Amino acid sequence: MKDQERKKNNRNHAVSGEGRGDNVLETLSNELRSHIEEDKREQEKETGELKTKLEEREKEVKEHYDRLLRVAADFENYKKRATREKEDWVKYANEDLMKAILPFVDNLERALNHAEKGENNQSVLEGLRLTLQQLLQTLYRFGLSPIESIGKPFDPTVHEAMIAVETDQHEPNYVLEEFQKGYFLKDRLLRPATVSVSKARELSNS
Repeated sequence: MKDQERKKNNRNHAVSGEGRGDNVLETLSNELRSHIEEDKREQEKETGELKTKLEEREKEVKEHYDRLLRVAADFENYKKRATREKEDWVKYANEDLMKAILPFVDNLERALNHAEKGENNQSVLEGLRLTLQQLLQTLYRFGLSPIESIGKPFDPTVHEAMIAVETDQHEPNYVLEEFQKGYFLKDRLLRPATVSVSKARELSNS
């Protein structure tokens, strides 16, 4: 009888022990699951922060790259502008010299015109012609070129009209006389030609 009671008590203890073991395992499992979820949340948070920082760095890199492209473009434009300005300076460096010499050309031309109207001054004429020819040849080497005006249509971009002359011997708006010759320095107008221009003769009322 006592043996039967002892066996029954042992079975009850075993059952209660198994229950306590199940509770311990469940508690450990819950704690482990909680730690895993917490670690996962921390990792996701760190990953999000890293992603945000990476996006900010990428944005900064793009802004620096765009700024560098603009600086490079501005520098390239500056080099082109500086090159053009240097070329223009070299091309037109003699402009002031030409303007200073032109009055001498004008005086020589006037002297020739007066001498041609006199008598026995062939030697003077020849000397003046030679001087003018040499001076003009020198100026031509520096890029000076005369504007052809007489008998040409009036062009306000290269001619300056001093008077308009009524005539029926020429078509209207043609250059009749040149008071002062005009010149180009290479492809730039150095001085316009001052001229007289033809216009149609007005009909009388009588």
